[in-house]
Amino acid sequence: MDRPNKFELSPQTGFLCDPAGQELFELLESSGHQIFFVGGCVRNAVMGLGQSDIDVSTSAEPQEVIKLAKLKGMRAIPTGIDYGTVTLIVQGKSFEITTFRKDVSTDGRRAVVEFSADIAEDAARRDFTMNALYVDRHGVLHDPLGGLSDALERRVRFIQDPDQRIREDYLRILRFFRFSAYYADDIDCNGRDLESLTAIASNLDGLEKLSMERVGAETLNLLSAPDPVQSLAVMETVGVLQRILPGAKADFLGPFVHLETMMGAQPDPIARLAALGGFELDKHLRLSRSQNKKLKEISEYSASTLGPKAIGYLCGPEKGLSTLILRAVMSDQSLSIDANYLIEEGSHATFPILASDLPSLSGPSLGQRLKLLKSTWLATELKKSKEELLKQ
Repeated sequence: MDRPNKFELSPQTGFLCDPAGQELFELLESSGHQIFFVGGCVRNAVMGLGQSDIDVSTSAEPQEVIKLAKLKGMRAIPTGIDYGTVTLIVQGKSFEITTFRKDVSTDGRRAVVEFSADIAEDAARRDFTMNALYVDRHGVLHDPLGGLSDALERRVRFIQDPDQRIREDYLRILRFFRFSAYYADDIDCNGRDLESLTAIASNLDGLEKLSMERVGAETLNLLSAPDPVQSLAVMETVGVLQRILPGAKADFLGPFVHLETMMGAQPDPIARLAALGGFELDKHLRLSRSQNKKLKEISEYSASTLGPKAIGYLCGPEKGLSTLILRAVMSDQSLSIDANYLIEEGSHATFPILASDLPSLSGPSLGQRLKLLKSTWLATELKKSKEELLKQ
């Protein structure tokens, strides 16, 4: 049953004062249909956070949405019409509108759904209570399942029966920790619902049903959070971390994130993955070729004795800094405050030797000599001149 809440968003909230959005709402409401902003944009507005993607939910079925849009001269794109989603272009802006739905059956990875006219049924098929908040065009909140208090208290909690929510899609286990990293109150882990954690611990086997691509994408999203340390620590305690990344440990992640912040580095999910360690991470997460290359380079060079300039030359500024941060954490050492400058300087350096400088050599011999000279140049922190290297 639809339950309007006395809680109202400010009329100045971005998506509420958008003329295109208001025109869209007028289109459907004037034909007797319910329509709401829903999900991330509402959650973030309630929590006072930056704007998220704009999603819209309606009681109108997809074909009805398309028909009404065409009557008004709006472009309608059936982006996911089988799942109830139509994209409308209104005043040059695109809006994804999804019909209220209810689950008919699930298998732990995907659901068979039917359209519904009931906002409560639509809310019940979502994952977390903070994501089941709806707002009408006037800013009035509709809270069918009582998620407002969880959003305000920064508590991540599954809707209704957590065991059932997890069994509908086991990826929700990882989503629980990702949402916790971004939205939960980390004081004494109060932002992580105990009943939800208990259900997660009882459903670890379900993670094996997920594709590596889905696990990888969700894990990297989690590691991209400003501070994922508490979430990863709880994942390790509950047993999730070992299931998705055998051999990984969260011990070094806290110091790594702290040093990232101290050095002004942006959150780097691949570098943080290197800090977690583990076996064959690229295979367990199905990383892309470039991600796998970056992971291996950070791990390899962090274990070397090369200086900041050499690391900057080999890795560039951002990857170079992540490499030195990982080395400092793993060796329990400090990192010089001028490391950023040295890495940047090294990234602009040019190896002074050309093949033409070694006219007496060719083929494999030339390649081997150039490699040896470059190794010497790197080991001396790029200090040896062309003349010194050739004399060698």
